[in-house]
Amino acid sequence: MNDQTPERPNKPAAKPIPQLADYPHRLAEIIRFGDLDPQGHVNQAIFLTYFESGRVAMFRNPDLSIGVPGVTFVMVRMEVDYMKELRWPGNLVVGTGVAEFGRTSFKAAQAIFHDGVCAAAGRATLVCMDLKTRKATPLPDAAIERLSQWKIA
Repeated sequence: MNDQTPERPNKPAAKPIPQLADYPHRLAEIIRFGDLDPQGHVNQAIFLTYFESGRVAMFRNPDLSIGVPGVTFVMVRMEVDYMKELRWPGNLVVGTGVAEFGRTSFKAAQAIFHDGVCAAAGRATLVCMDLKTRKATPLPDAAIERLSQWKIA
């Protein structure tokens, strides 16, 4: 290396590969033929639909019913790491859990598994919104209490 060649930063450590056991809520899902793109694998946008199904199943679980009067939850960010392609036909399991609580939001961590192997991992940030003002509002204690049963250790 000469004096004019910049040094490359160290490569960041690889993220650990998610395991299904990491997620307290699980939903069985299928790969539909309509999920495929012209390349013959599941289109990347469909992964977001699988994640949505996992979140809705957890939040609307009869034992949880996140319904807190006067507020709703809106997604403001979604991050996805794609690890494996998915092909039809197939069965999936979507793992979901609450990763952390903020003042007005919480993060859901999720992963999609096919034959026990993680195909994608994601994190959704959901903000608590006042239904009247349509603005962010602090998470109610009732919501935190209900969501805590799905907290990832």
